[in-house]
Amino acid sequence: MADYVTNPDGDGPAGGWGSLKSIARIYGESGPPPSVIETLARQNKPGGFMCVSCAWPKPKNYHPFEFCENGAKATMWDLTNARCTPDFWNEHTATELKGWKDHDLEMTGRLTHPMRFDHGNDRYVEVTWDEAFDRIGMTLRRLKRDKVVFYSSGHAGLEASYLYALLARAYGNNNLPQSSNMCHETTSVGLNKVIGSPVGTIVWEDLEKADAFFFFGQNPGSNSPRFLHPLQDAKKRGAKIVTFNPVIEQGLVSFVNPQNPFEMLTGHETKISDQYCQVKAGGDVAAMLGLCKVVVEADDAAVAKGASRILDVDFIAEHTTGFEAFINCVRETAWADIERESGLSKADLREAGEIYIAAERVIGVYGMGLTQHAQGALNIGMLVNLLLLRGNIGREGAGCCPVRGHSNVQGQRTVGIAEKTKLIPMEKLKALFDFDPPTEDGTHIVDAVKGLMAGTISATISLGGNLLRAVPDQEEMETAWARQDLTVMVSTKLNRSHLFPGREAWILPCLTRTEMDVQATGNQSVTTEDSFSHISGSIGKRPPASKHLKSELAIVAGIARATLDPRPTLRWDEWTADYGLVRDLIEATYPDDFKDYNARMFEPGGFYRGNDAHERVWNTEQKKAVFTTPNQLNALSFNDAPGRYRLMTMRSNDQFNTTIYGYSDRFRGIEGTRDIVLMCKEDIDAAGLSEGQRIALVSDFGDGRHRELGGLEVRAHKLPRGTIGGYYPECNVLNAIDHHDELSKTPAAKAIPVRIVTR
Repeated sequence: MADYVTNPDGDGPAGGWGSLKSIARIYGESGPPPSVIETLARQNKPGGFMCVSCAWPKPKNYHPFEFCENGAKATMWDLTNARCTPDFWNEHTATELKGWKDHDLEMTGRLTHPMRFDHGNDRYVEVTWDEAFDRIGMTLRRLKRDKVVFYSSGHAGLEASYLYALLARAYGNNNLPQSSNMCHETTSVGLNKVIGSPVGTIVWEDLEKADAFFFFGQNPGSNSPRFLHPLQDAKKRGAKIVTFNPVIEQGLVSFVNPQNPFEMLTGHETKISDQYCQVKAGGDVAAMLGLCKVVVEADDAAVAKGASRILDVDFIAEHTTGFEAFINCVRETAWADIERESGLSKADLREAGEIYIAAERVIGVYGMGLTQHAQGALNIGMLVNLLLLRGNIGREGAGCCPVRGHSNVQGQRTVGIAEKTKLIPMEKLKALFDFDPPTEDGTHIVDAVKGLMAGTISATISLGGNLLRAVPDQEEMETAWARQDLTVMVSTKLNRSHLFPGREAWILPCLTRTEMDVQATGNQSVTTEDSFSHISGSIGKRPPASKHLKSELAIVAGIARATLDPRPTLRWDEWTADYGLVRDLIEATYPDDFKDYNARMFEPGGFYRGNDAHERVWNTEQKKAVFTTPNQLNALSFNDAPGRYRLMTMRSNDQFNTTIYGYSDRFRGIEGTRDIVLMCKEDIDAAGLSEGQRIALVSDFGDGRHRELGGLEVRAHKLPRGTIGGYYPECNVLNAIDHHDELSKTPAAKAIPVRIVTR
């Protein structure tokens, strides 16, 4: 049996008192004002502000407190009383700060003034906004247009993102890589290939009607804890949950609802997963093929008996293509091969497959455990195969549910931040703004990193994020980043990317979503898009951390005014004064998605921009949903070998992306450090190691470059043989920029080939 009751490495269920204690600890460390309680009460509610953490949807019927542990931490982190003023640089140099931890850099507090790097003094110095914009614009004007990159994290709202994409195209390129390039680009490309939708197909109401949830490589306990509420509701009505993940994630083990007094007082917990299958890292292809084999074998038996079909043959005939080749592959693949590649037994896969067959409506949920592989698109194709077999896409209570990690990472793509020209309505942009948008595709983040290393990228503008910490080949990137003519970082706090300045380097501090954004027409609202394609308005009410801060939109407009020649159709000042005018432009550019945009933005739960695959309209090349026949049984680009391990990078429950809130990973029983490598006891013994021993990991990618991360403490953890774990972003130094999904180029951070070295 793959069943289990508790996580032997963790510290109790998700939620509960552990969650409240963690929030209280961050409150004490970050020191926000007491008014943060009122701010949290407005979080993720109509007329309130949208959380800057994950992109989990906002329900129409919201809870009294519609935030999770990580959402509360993100809000308190933004509202800290600590300030990183220009005086900080009187005491510290950039060279010195390179020795600081990520956590310590952010603990210096909110950035308060625009700053320019002075190479002579190795420090940032205060400047005026006019000076910053003028100098940035002057430099951008003299650089070759195709050598400049406009990167964005998933933080900025739809309004600033739309203008940012317009700035890049008016400047002369489509070099608009985005943080999704590093996480869910495999969804945007791979899912689009097989069902014609670059995003998930379900809506909130589907969660309430599903009979079963199948999880693959997604961890709601740390990455989207508000998901645990509908999962708990599903369990209470009898729905089944089956999880496939190399790591036992506490959120998929058990949950105590912090908003339920009875559960908090009694410790009563809800068991989440009915079955938990610890698949090998990279073994999901074989696991999903095994599930499909259970379904096909059951259907073959039904046909032989003259019983009702298990397959939804009418749906398959009307809505799909490629079925015959796929079903032949399923029948021909031996169970022994499936067991070897997945690391799971036939009995466990049969048990999970029978749960799938018994459920009338199934939702397939996945995260970066599927997308961040060398064959990530194949992973997604296999999940879609499983859903298609029984018509579980495009009907109530069923569908495909990728869970996005950043609050507006999906929405930024929707409004034009994309390097592929085929995704952009260029003719509409031409008509609206009277210019000829560039027609050549721009740079993906992988291409941008390689261009930086080769010296062919001259400048990077970063709308949010901590890019140097997020990408593979970190050490080489740090050297390459500093060779640029220009680096511009739009930021709220100090991070490691600021410490490797280009020849000209600027930090432009911005407001957060919780703060008032007062422009000429009053306090402005912004909008974001969640994982279910719903658009929600957000308005800040807190006083800004500094009178010198500007909004992301105002910063984008300021750079644009200083860089571009004046044009009557580019009304940067008017757009800055009234964000509603920008929403009018978005509606004019994307009328089907944003009808009556300004009027609908504060609808409870957000307004739905629609999804054709949800209605069984398939915008694929074949105009049907596509079955994918796998050409391999794992998602790897390398073979197993003696002494080679599959390293999966992970996040703790005390971080969000590259932001490290602290050093407590209570779900894994790790406190006070991030310098660890997790291994199963059998692998520790087989390698001749001992728990607590310090080792180094070295890349085994085979491209001739030496990559090493030392000082890691061996910790025993319940993992499959051959799979080891370490923290992101620290382990990024081990991942090669050329190790990525074949179709989307998403870095393959969930199965990095490494070896262990003892010194």
